[in-house]
Amino acid sequence: MQSYQEFLDLSVGFPQDGFEIIDDELYFHDLNLMEMIETYGTPLRFTYLPIISKKIQQAKILFQTAILKHNYRGSYKYCYCTKSSHFRHVVEEALKNDIHLETSSAFDMPMIDALEKKGIVNKSITVICNGFKTYQYKQYIIDMLHDGYRNIIPVLDNKEEFNIYDDEVELEEPCNLGIRIAAEEQPDSPFYTSRLGIRLEDILDFYNNKVAPNPNFKVKLLHFFINSGISDTPYYWNELEKYVTLYCKFKKINPDLDTLDIGGGMPFKDSLVHDFDYEYMVNEIVNRIKQICAVNEVMEPDIITEFGKYTVAEASGILYKVIGRKQQNDREKWLMLDGSFITNLPDVWALNQKYVLLPINNWDSEYERVNLGGITCDGQDYYSQESHINSVFMPKTRKLQYLGFFHTGAYQEVLSGYGGIHHCLLPSPKHVLVRRNRDETFNFEVFGEEQNSKQVLRLLGYQQA
Repeated sequence: MQSYQEFLDLSVGFPQDGFEIIDDELYFHDLNLMEMIETYGTPLRFTYLPIISKKIQQAKILFQTAILKHNYRGSYKYCYCTKSSHFRHVVEEALKNDIHLETSSAFDMPMIDALEKKGIVNKSITVICNGFKTYQYKQYIIDMLHDGYRNIIPVLDNKEEFNIYDDEVELEEPCNLGIRIAAEEQPDSPFYTSRLGIRLEDILDFYNNKVAPNPNFKVKLLHFFINSGISDTPYYWNELEKYVTLYCKFKKINPDLDTLDIGGGMPFKDSLVHDFDYEYMVNEIVNRIKQICAVNEVMEPDIITEFGKYTVAEASGILYKVIGRKQQNDREKWLMLDGSFITNLPDVWALNQKYVLLPINNWDSEYERVNLGGITCDGQDYYSQESHINSVFMPKTRKLQYLGFFHTGAYQEVLSGYGGIHHCLLPSPKHVLVRRNRDETFNFEVFGEEQNSKQVLRLLGYQQA
C-alpha cells in the first residue's frame, strides 16, 4: 500500500510552496515543526511573521504591475483590515511595508494612537474608519482629527453619522469623508441588501443636500464591500460595474472625490488545491475600472483595498497531538486531539471553514481515513472532511502522531476570546512568535503561555484578582 506521502502527492501534488518533508517530518517555510513541538509542547499556536510582509508585497506588486500595464492614471494604497488580527506583533509587522490601516470599532483608535506614541506610525497615516459607529467610536475619531491625524477618513455608514462630525469637527482644512454603499447581497443570501452602508439610490441626494453645502467637509472616498469576496463570478463583476458607475456619476458632481475603496475579500490558501489566479483578478479589476471610467469620461480613481484574511491567514498554524484512538464502528475511526476546534478554530465550527491540514510526522506510514475529534463534550467538536475531498486521511500508525492546521491566522484568536473563558473551560494554548534573523536563523518568542487554572478561576470569580 502507498505511504501517506505518496498518496498526498498523487492526490494533490506535494510538496507545495511553504511545505516540504525532510526525514519523514513536515517543515513549514523551513521551520522544523517537530523541533517546535519538542520545545514548546502541544497544543501550540504559532505565527511566522515574515509571511505577513511577503503577502503584502505580493499584492502591492500585482496592483502596481497592473496599473503600469493598463496605463491606469490612479494610484494604489494597501490598507490592513485590523479586525482580522489586532495583535501588536501582527500590526507592527504589517506596518513595516509602507501601508495604512482600516478600522471597524472604537478601540482601534487608541490602538493607533499607541502605535504613534511608540514611533511605529506617524500622524500622516491614512486610517479608513468603517463600521456602524458608536458614540465612543465617533468621539475617538473627532479627538484624533483635532490631535493632528489629518488623514483619518470616517466612512459614513448612515446619514445620521454625519451630524456629530458636523457639530464637533473644527479644523483649519476641510475634513475628508467617505461614504459606504449598501451593497446588494449575493443571490443565495437571506438578505437583499447589506445592513452596512447607505442605499445606493440615496447617496447623491444625501451629498447634494447635506455635505455639499458645508465647506468644512468634502467627500473624498466611495467605499463598497462585496460580502462574498473577490471572485471571478458574474455576480462580482456585475456589482463592481454598478459601483464604479456610481463613482463616475458622483465624481461629475463632486470634484473632490478621487478614491474608490473596493474593500477586502482577497482569498487566502485554505486548501492544498487552492488555485486562485491573483494576477488575473488584479489585472481584471484594474482594467474594468479603467474601462468604465473611460466610457463615462471620468478620471480613474485612486484604489484602496482593505485586505485582512489575505494579509495574516497564511502566517499562522496550530499543532496538536493525537491523544487517543477510538474505533466506534466498522467504518468510523476517531483520532482524539489535545485541543478543540470550537475553542481554538471557531470558524471550523461556526462557518464550516476548512484549513490546510497535514500530519507533522510518520509520512512514510500507510494512510487511512479518519475523523478528528476535539476534546470538549460537544457533538459539534470535530473535523471530518477537507474542502477538496469528502474525507480526512492521516498516517496509519500506532506511533505518537502530531498534526497541524495551517493558514489559521485570521480571526481565530479573537473569536476564540484570547485569554478569556472557553467552552468546557479549555485553556488558551501556548502561542509562539517566529521571526527571521538577518543570518536566516529563526528567532522564537513565547507571546502567551498556556492558560492555567488560577487565571480561569479568577475570571469566573472564584479567586480575587
